[in-house]
Amino acid sequence: MASSDILVSFMGAIQAAISVLITIWIGVLAAQFDLIDDGAAKRLSSMCVTIFLPLLLVANLGKQLDSDTAMHYLPIVVWSLIFVVLSIVVGKLSVRIFKLPAWTTPALAFNNSTSLPLLLIQALDVAGVLKNLTSDPDVVEKARSYFLVCAVISNTLTFGYGPVLLDQDDGGQTDSDPESGRDSGEEDEEDHGPGSNSGDSSGPSETTSLLPKKAVRFVKTTTRRIENAQNKTYNALPGPLQKVVSWIAPFFNPPALGASTGVLIGLVPALHRIFFNDSQEGGHFKAWLTTPIKNTGELFVTLQVIIVGVKLSLSLRKMKEGDEGGRVPWPSIVFILAWRFLVMPALSIPIIWVLAKKTGLLFDDPVLWFTMMMMPIGPPAMRLVALADVNNLPQQAKMATAKLLTISYVATPVIAFSVVGALRAAQNVSNA
Repeated sequence: MASSDILVSFMGAIQAAISVLITIWIGVLAAQFDLIDDGAAKRLSSMCVTIFLPLLLVANLGKQLDSDTAMHYLPIVVWSLIFVVLSIVVGKLSVRIFKLPAWTTPALAFNNSTSLPLLLIQALDVAGVLKNLTSDPDVVEKARSYFLVCAVISNTLTFGYGPVLLDQDDGGQTDSDPESGRDSGEEDEEDHGPGSNSGDSSGPSETTSLLPKKAVRFVKTTTRRIENAQNKTYNALPGPLQKVVSWIAPFFNPPALGASTGVLIGLVPALHRIFFNDSQEGGHFKAWLTTPIKNTGELFVTLQVIIVGVKLSLSLRKMKEGDEGGRVPWPSIVFILAWRFLVMPALSIPIIWVLAKKTGLLFDDPVLWFTMMMMPIGPPAMRLVALADVNNLPQQAKMATAKLLTISYVATPVIAFSVVGALRAAQNVSNA
């Protein structure tokens, strides 16, 4: 790659990173001008992860996955587990040896693996950077499908095992919302509060169900019976089986369901044809079902990044108003930023380059190489705020995490160096 090509790629990567940063700050401004409050942000983020993200997984995985490309996703699963486990080990050692705060470990382990890389890959395509990687017209959708598989694994591990990393016990009752930090208690309060009951004596409100009272009563009764049956079954299990169930329970969440549905559609030729072929070629679902699924799923990409900005603004507001803001924990912040923006690129890019160039484990797929190099890189996820809330950390620790996240996302354009490095490494293997 000539020096001029490197400069063009770097400028394109800078533009893409700034595009992401501007989108975040749109969310910050929306919160600053009181266009959205904390409760609305939580509900909107919950909607993103329970509806928009699963639909995006169905649309992307269903289209990109087939019997020929299915094995391309296996290295992503293994790689996602490897770099998360490595980060956890480093985090635990740093907390023990250097006496860093407990939240350092999840901050090291879990980066923003959903909204930010999805928007970044879209911005890179608009900036023309991805043309140097491949001429595939579906490069954005293919890259998204790879990042989404990583995101499902990362999000599941975060809220399944994140509380353990803070050495707290929340009973395992956490929500699957990867960005908002909305726990199950908040959902119960909103879903089963006074306003949600159409028969409540307080009268109708904005949360009153539009369904007939009998339908509402039937849904609530059925839900309660299912929950009671689940609790009885779980309590009847032997202790070891209860531990196994608790271990695998986090894997049953809306994004995982969306991913499973997408895999099913992709691997079954008849379903793939019905959902994604043109109408003349048997795609009877494409116009009236696949298109709204795709369009609705696309909302996740930009909306979730805006919500990141909203939550950053709300965290800063709480930090400013709080009496226990405390000093900026610079040793922890510098260590986390160095790990996320320097160490992880220095590890992931060479490792994937060697595997792609010297072995056949990563197939002949430059998009796969590039996305795997980028997966461990980036700022900590906003879900760190959720873990701090769920584990009842002291106010000073919550304010420290807010400062960490603010600094991390301001530093997001630094990711341009990693983009250029990963792009050049992938091109080097492709041209060999």
